[in-house]
Amino acid sequence: MPVIMPYRRLPNTDAARIRAMDQALSKGQDLHPFKLAYTAETYVRLQAFLPIFKHHYQLQRQSYDKQVESDKEYQELKKKAKTYINHFLRVMNMAVQRKDLRQDTPEFFGLINGHSSLPTLSSEKDIIYWGNKILEGEAARIRTGRTSITNPTMAVVKVHYENFMEAYHFKNTLYKRTRDCADKISEMRNQADELIANIWNEVENSFSDLPEEEKRVKAEEYGLVYVFRKSEIEETNSN
Repeated sequence: MPVIMPYRRLPNTDAARIRAMDQALSKGQDLHPFKLAYTAETYVRLQAFLPIFKHHYQLQRQSYDKQVESDKEYQELKKKAKTYINHFLRVMNMAVQRKDLRQDTPEFFGLINGHSSLPTLSSEKDIIYWGNKILEGEAARIRTGRTSITNPTMAVVKVHYENFMEAYHFKNTLYKRTRDCADKISEMRNQADELIANIWNEVENSFSDLPEEEKRVKAEEYGLVYVFRKSEIEETNSN
């Protein structure tokens, strides 16, 4: 029967990297430096690096979770703003067609006289652009002495538009914070991988004189991960 030798699998996620370093660090805290299976120099590096890596990882997760948590409310506010902007323009357009409002009224809102089609408001940029456009347009109309458009009034539209804008800026702030944390983690990832590989190499070297099975058991106490290749296991089971 062939001897199956597992291979060492380095962590490939940030959570797994933290677990590996945590395990190695805990051994360093439990044992005297002379009894540790990796060098004191590596232990000092690990002590300094791990808290910083953990901190940025946790910030990234918190920012991302906050993004997800606030997205539902944001989508509702965006939908409300879109609805009220759309309704305002429709009411204005129909009033012009009925001749309740002057024919030049659409010009105040950046629309063409006699052109019945309205903006689609299919994106955030559309909502921001047209929301600002009708706020300015209605204010300009009122300054000329014309009566306010109602149902909805500009005051109501403004409330929903400003609520959306506040949520929009908050969303972008969260996105930037999450991206900055992700960039910082990305910068540190190679260093984390190099440090983990160095620890694991030193640990395996310390136990190199032990029988293979015992060496693996002791190494696993330091966070090393060994896996068996599925093909080898299947081959053995079939023999």
